[in-house]
Amino acid sequence: MADSPAPAPIEPHGHLWLSVAGQSLGGRGRFALLGLIDACGSISQAAKRMGMTYKNAWDAVDAMNTAAGEPLVARTVGGRGGGGAQLTERGRQLIRHFEQLEREHRLFLHSLQSRPGLGDDLALIRRIGMVTSARNQFHGHVRGIVAGAVNDEVLLEVAPGLQIVATITHDSVRSLGLEVGTPAFALVKASSVIVASDVEGARYSARNRFAGTVARISQGAVNDEIVVDVGNACSMVAIITRESTRALGLEPGAAATVLFKASSVIVGVPH
Repeated sequence: MADSPAPAPIEPHGHLWLSVAGQSLGGRGRFALLGLIDACGSISQAAKRMGMTYKNAWDAVDAMNTAAGEPLVARTVGGRGGGGAQLTERGRQLIRHFEQLEREHRLFLHSLQSRPGLGDDLALIRRIGMVTSARNQFHGHVRGIVAGAVNDEVLLEVAPGLQIVATITHDSVRSLGLEVGTPAFALVKASSVIVASDVEGARYSARNRFAGTVARISQGAVNDEIVVDVGNACSMVAIITRESTRALGLEPGAAATVLFKASSVIVGVPH
């Protein structure tokens, strides 16, 4: 298969906001509101241009005035237009300082992209933040694809010497854009993992089989959660009955083998 295209670089993004003594003055949205109040001379007109209600605009102004400990917006009364609002000098000063800080913030984020190894670390941070109901999550790259008439066999290398086999439909391989070298992840529910304590001479239909050591056991009223260290900083989690835990003689430090079918593996690709 053709080499997969290089993944798009991960770009750091962030939001800047200011606070006074723990009270938030706000970020880009609130300071944009201040700028529009100054330009329009009216809170109602500024609120319309921001796409917010008059009440929400006034609530934001009140919150900023309170946090600052002095007025940032002063309301004018009377006149042909029935009054309006204008920024105090302190309000204008804060806008200037916020815009300056935003420029520095953007430059800082841009400088991060040139740091060696940052892309890999950002990808790791994103993986750590991924939340799924599957207890077993493995990230790696596609190392092989065996095409079939309906289902394809996908081989994922998730750590040096640790490979997971998944069976998914040919359509899924196409829709996910899977090729050799493609970054991908595998999800396996803990309830799909089988634990065995003595597999010498035994034969199993499960394609995925990993020997390791019981790292810890979390006991429940009916089921136990078994965590098996399979090496290369990888662990696999299984949910089995308490009776099975006793029958297998499982305890921390004991040798154990985890098995699961290739059809139990869900394959995905990062955004």
